[in-house]
Amino acid sequence: MKNTDYAKPLQVDEKTFTYFDFPQYAADAGIAIKTLPFSIRILLENLLRKFDNRVVKQTDLNNIVGWKKTYDAPVEIPYHPARVLMQDFTGVPAVVDLAAMRDAVKTLGKDPARVNPLVPTELIVDHSVQVDFFGTDEALEKNVNLEYRRNSERYELLKWAQKSFANFKVVPPNSGICHQVNLENLGRVVISQDGGDAPVAYLDTVVGTDSHTPMINGIGVMGWGVGGIEAEAVMLGQPYYMSIPEVIGVKLTGRLKEGVTATDLVLTITEMLRQVKVVEKFVEYFGPGMKSLSVTDRATIANMTPEYGATLGFFPVDEKTLAYLKLTGRGERAKLVEAYTKATGMFYTGDADPEFTQVVELDLSTVEPSLAGPARPQDRIALPDLKRAFADILGCAYDRNAEIKQISEFHDESGNQNSRARQCRPLAPRQFDLQLGGQPVKLGDGNIVIAAITSCTNTSNPHVLMGAGLIAKNAVSKGLRVPPFVKTSLAPGSKVVMDYLQAAGLMPYFKALGFHLAAFGCTTCIGNSGPLNPDIEALIKENDLNVAAVLSGNRNFEARIHQNIKSNFLASPMLVMAFALAGRVDIDLTVEPVGIDPNGEPVYLEDLWPAHEQIDELVKAHVNKEFYEQEYARIFDGDQFWEALDTAESTTFAWNAASTYIKNPPYFDGFSITPQIPGDISNARAFLLLGDSVTTDHISPAGAIPEDYPAGQYLIANGVNQGDFNSYGSRRGNHEVMMRGTFGNIRIKNRLVDPKQGSFTVKFPENKQMYNFDAAMAYKREGTPLIVLGGKEYGTGSSRDWAAKGTNLLGIKAVIAESYERIHRNNLVGMGVLPLVFADGESAQHLGLDGSETFSISGIGNMIPRKTLSVKAVKADGSEIDFNVTSRLDTEVDVEYFENGGILPCVIRKMMADS
Repeated sequence: MKNTDYAKPLQVDEKTFTYFDFPQYAADAGIAIKTLPFSIRILLENLLRKFDNRVVKQTDLNNIVGWKKTYDAPVEIPYHPARVLMQDFTGVPAVVDLAAMRDAVKTLGKDPARVNPLVPTELIVDHSVQVDFFGTDEALEKNVNLEYRRNSERYELLKWAQKSFANFKVVPPNSGICHQVNLENLGRVVISQDGGDAPVAYLDTVVGTDSHTPMINGIGVMGWGVGGIEAEAVMLGQPYYMSIPEVIGVKLTGRLKEGVTATDLVLTITEMLRQVKVVEKFVEYFGPGMKSLSVTDRATIANMTPEYGATLGFFPVDEKTLAYLKLTGRGERAKLVEAYTKATGMFYTGDADPEFTQVVELDLSTVEPSLAGPARPQDRIALPDLKRAFADILGCAYDRNAEIKQISEFHDESGNQNSRARQCRPLAPRQFDLQLGGQPVKLGDGNIVIAAITSCTNTSNPHVLMGAGLIAKNAVSKGLRVPPFVKTSLAPGSKVVMDYLQAAGLMPYFKALGFHLAAFGCTTCIGNSGPLNPDIEALIKENDLNVAAVLSGNRNFEARIHQNIKSNFLASPMLVMAFALAGRVDIDLTVEPVGIDPNGEPVYLEDLWPAHEQIDELVKAHVNKEFYEQEYARIFDGDQFWEALDTAESTTFAWNAASTYIKNPPYFDGFSITPQIPGDISNARAFLLLGDSVTTDHISPAGAIPEDYPAGQYLIANGVNQGDFNSYGSRRGNHEVMMRGTFGNIRIKNRLVDPKQGSFTVKFPENKQMYNFDAAMAYKREGTPLIVLGGKEYGTGSSRDWAAKGTNLLGIKAVIAESYERIHRNNLVGMGVLPLVFADGESAQHLGLDGSETFSISGIGNMIPRKTLSVKAVKADGSEIDFNVTSRLDTEVDVEYFENGGILPCVIRKMMADS
């Protein structure tokens, strides 16, 4: 068979395209295309189009067209994403790696220009801007100015890459959030590529170096997050090897009630699907309720796919998709999309639903206003229950107007119930006097100190943003103000947002309540909330206050939003505005007033909340095609700061030895064409002993750089003042900083140093407590390999490649955990670190391991996928604990990457073999 046997013409107006008729291929295989989930159809099209009987073989096509609802063992296919999407935090180290690969190829005497993206790659700079300034009209310009001052070396690297690499585009800073730019402009849905007699039309697919890449699923584009190292392999023309997934269907019925937003819906779905256990599975939405959701509602739901643990949260193309493409200035594209999807059975009509592994149903009318927190997105709290939930967080029957009574149960910081009694605070409220701008205020437990309308989750959605503006308008008309201790910010994901908010006349009301435009970027959601007022920070620290942040984001892990804020709640922009006005989370906004007007009258949430119809009228009147066309016509140009960057085009990058931002990493030191196959691990030490739900925020350096931690000390030793440390994220291109910050979250709980938290471990056999980095370097000098012992859901969270890179550079050879989040497991393999799992029902605690043992792992030679290995743990008294673990090298390609020391060395060796 040849795939050209299934090449057919597609007429769109006066233009003829060629497409690959995968429904006919399925029919020839005895499969009705309508029975396959839409996401599986996309994979079928991809493999048929790429079929060459060398990389994509007939067995691969047979396996995907014969999709099964369940698989006893992984079945691997070579998938070729059409595009790569990057943001700057993960994009900068990826560009550093590509530059280092060019140096390595040059050292081998080959042409470094061969290291070049072969797949279109777009990088959007959105993760670096921080909310240092807020509450004034000058906040945006000042924040961007400071962003460039902090990050000019990184941005010079990116501008060099834009000039020096083919197939590589950069959306400069101050433009928008990568996922919203992808949704509004970069997403093609159907791609047309010149070739032969007619352009080839095929389905748009993308992998992104950010876990929220599935937001593009909202317009029917298959996309998910991968590690930077995997993305680099795709960029360099390598297939993305993946296991054929199970597909969970979510049938939506009914309609959302008045007063309920898409954010409330996605928090409900996140809670529901975490219970269903959809990790490493595809999720597809269907049913009559789907038709009632706008594309931006769908994008909100798709965005939080990693929060419910799935790979995809897919919405197939329908009439609303076409209308959205036209609205966003892609009218010609919409014609091709309509013709292609209708010709291939990819247009969802609702007449015939596919077969799924499992179907979960949700009646949209049952969704109620909600928040999620204090530290996990899946921990949904119904709005009326927030006051009680915060009492549980404090561990007491908390009441601002009564004495606190001790209770016998509380929920710990990870949301788990704990039956031990907690020491109650003496009285409620714990309120302290404070002077802010000469004005006396009281601040205590439960007060909100950050209220941020931020993140791609919600700033793609005009309905909730217009709704927030209407709440602001109503609040101003009633004389309400936001308390002075609340740091307010508005950071939209697209410049179009400001166009329609201004056109609707709502920006004066945002500003009146302190929500001035602060940035076009991720800001608070990724920890770039900026500093609090120094007096507020001092009061929080001195009294160990449990203050709160409310944000319209998708992540609220421990110490992520701000290191001194313990309770962080995700909410719609509309509820963020309401809670900012209230100034506290220990409140039931369904019955208690949001505030008191100047005449002493209470103002309730129902007095402020606009009707659906009112919001819809504003959206229809002011969200128009001209705004999208105007903003995206200049999306790659950049502002005056970008234009001023002085970079020269060159084949290899000119590394600056004095730079503390960009350094040539050591991954290719001593590199040879022939790999050294890893052998058994002998007499390793446990570097860390960790519990459940350790996130990549715990592992990967993120947020502020503490002065007394090794990374801070490194910067000081290199002449950097503490005020210029910037964040770990901004220094991701410097491995010296990043490896010192790995496992450095101030909230990480290493049981070797329990109850102490932070970047500390115990160095054995001396039994000496040290910083993680210092201990790792001591072990390295001794030639002692390291392992990490973990629990369930190891590596959950964002697709942070430094969680794996730092693990590798610290000398960790293997991780033994009870289970892994998909992306982090992939990244560990991509860096040559061996991921292992305990046998079912076993754990470090179950086996009696306390981390003081020496560990030997045998059976690593002659590796095969999912191989069972033997572990011997020897205690100080000579007693032994023997147990088996399973390698989570799931596929032959995983084994190949591991044996090559990671993806990048493997790619270089393949390049050299082909030259």
